[in-house]
Amino acid sequence: MQSYIQDLSNGLENVPVLIESSVPKEAFTNFQYVPENVQGPGCDIDPSAVTLPGCSCHSQSCLLDSCPCLRFGKTYNNEGLLNQQQEEGGYSRPVFECNALCACSESCQNRVVQNGIKVCLGIFSTKDRGLGVETLEHIPCGRFVCEYAGEIIGPDEARSRQLSQTPNDMNYIIVVQEHSGGDRVTQMFVDPVCVGNVGRYINHSCQPNLVMVPVRVHSLFPRLALFTNQKIEQGKELTFDYAGGLHSNTDTQKWDKVPSENQKGPDGGKLLQRKACYCGASNCSGFLPLDISILN
Repeated sequence: MQSYIQDLSNGLENVPVLIESSVPKEAFTNFQYVPENVQGPGCDIDPSAVTLPGCSCHSQSCLLDSCPCLRFGKTYNNEGLLNQQQEEGGYSRPVFECNALCACSESCQNRVVQNGIKVCLGIFSTKDRGLGVETLEHIPCGRFVCEYAGEIIGPDEARSRQLSQTPNDMNYIIVVQEHSGGDRVTQMFVDPVCVGNVGRYINHSCQPNLVMVPVRVHSLFPRLALFTNQKIEQGKELTFDYAGGLHSNTDTQKWDKVPSENQKGPDGGKLLQRKACYCGASNCSGFLPLDISILN
């Protein structure tokens, strides 16, 4: 087990997000820690604003048959773990937590993601994938770990930021595409490169131990909540599938690009290509997920 020191969150989380002692301080230069999504360029609505109606359940914990926040089903069990009752191919139903306008108590069973990180996490240097995140305690299956939080930006800003990257830049932008009936698809763009939380440092795996579930709390903007999909022992690295993967109710993609001398991409000068994946999983595809739709 590595030796961990300072708290990256500077006290903004319930528990410290520790940094391994060998990680250079320069790794966090020009990075602002935020526990939740913030409004960025091209986003017209503050994602922290309370825009969803609340329930009128005057009880300690809301009941499935009477609470409108649970109209799509019960999300968490009595221990606050994500219910694993999922349809074939993924966790497909919308998730709404009770919010600031709800009449139920703060200890309502339907309040989990909004209560923040409860698991002690550590940022460390991996062998060949930059920084990574490991759990400093045992985590049961279904436990909320953290969000993937950052700036919510518009599509034009996302395209501009992507095209301004150099081949040596790490990419953190995730596009979330939700299918809301018929052919309607909504998109949300999250960029934690300069403003974000610990989720920024979680690596991709083709066989991940976390699953991403969009959870709506106070706003129609979903919070990208990461839950364990298996028991995870202390000291294990945490990973999720950047493309959404099995047991997800959304399609998520990260973008990467490298220069090409022979072909041109949508920006006229660079071709989007896949970067190699070093997750080491037995089912590894060999490449990180890639989505070029934003550049069309």
